[in-house]
Amino acid sequence: MRAVVVEGFGVLPSVREVAVPRVAAGGVLVRVEATGLCRSDWHGWQGHDSDIVLPHVPGHELAGTIAAVGEGVTGWEIGERVTTPFICACGTCEQCRAGNHQVCPDQLQPGFNYWGSFAEYVALPFAEVNLIRLPDGLSFDTAAGLGCRFATSFRAIRQVGRVQADENVVIFGCGGVGLSAVMIAAALGARVVAVDTNPEALALARAYGATDTVQAGTDVVAAIKDLTNGGADVTMDALGANSVVQQALLSLRPRGRHLQVGLLPSGVQLDVSRLIGQELEWLGSHGMAAHAYPEMLDLVADGTLRPAELITRTITLDEVPAALDALTAGTPAGVTVIHP
Repeated sequence: MRAVVVEGFGVLPSVREVAVPRVAAGGVLVRVEATGLCRSDWHGWQGHDSDIVLPHVPGHELAGTIAAVGEGVTGWEIGERVTTPFICACGTCEQCRAGNHQVCPDQLQPGFNYWGSFAEYVALPFAEVNLIRLPDGLSFDTAAGLGCRFATSFRAIRQVGRVQADENVVIFGCGGVGLSAVMIAAALGARVVAVDTNPEALALARAYGATDTVQAGTDVVAAIKDLTNGGADVTMDALGANSVVQQALLSLRPRGRHLQVGLLPSGVQLDVSRLIGQELEWLGSHGMAAHAYPEMLDLVADGTLRPAELITRTITLDEVPAALDALTAGTPAGVTVIHP
């Protein structure tokens, strides 16, 4: 099969022929019909993830058809249209038994723990726990964008952040995660402020439901406090930067909630005294379990959520190395989907 292969961290990958992954017991082999290009893939390529062993094939947002079924897998057949969370949980540990698959200590992530979906085929473990059947009306392109960015934002906003109608929610960073969060928070009835450096991204945020936008680089905190009448109820860092975290925390009103979704490979500094004195909540959110998908899929089916509108570009495998390299300069507006 053809795949995007990383030979060195930070070194431009190549597209070449490699062996098709084998199907392990309990798993399936999926022919990749669409896969998303995510900033997490860039972090992995840069060497920010200790689980990655070179040579490596990135890619963790995917949708496709089952090409082979491993020993012991029941309830799934060749040819079925499927997607999966980027966190493939074991299904048997203490956290999984409690329903918290997204923090399974024995999880495997395609594109990180093993070769991922920037390829014509990808192997998925623990199939009975992690596979999700695609509704007939859901395209492969849309489904590919759900597995990481949209599902992560849905759980962060809906479940972890507990966003309510009429709350002031500020989203920092309008890439795929941030724009997904804007759409989801707006659909829940929140007043959404989007912050980004890219005017095109801010225009998309307004199209997806943001009430106001703020150009990063201005006095962001003062602008947010003015727009929210004193401070946000919820802030979310969808980018992952120490400077963004500081602005987000300073933008909160007392007893506000901060959602950290963007990765922070260089660490972060926190004013713990302010966290205590203002009774602020720092909330981490990491993906969403397969069993939690039905609520999100129902909202997609009835038109409340419109993830297909987030897709702004489709590319081929041959275009992936350059697109990955371009993320070094910043996250482009919208979602990029790859057709292997």
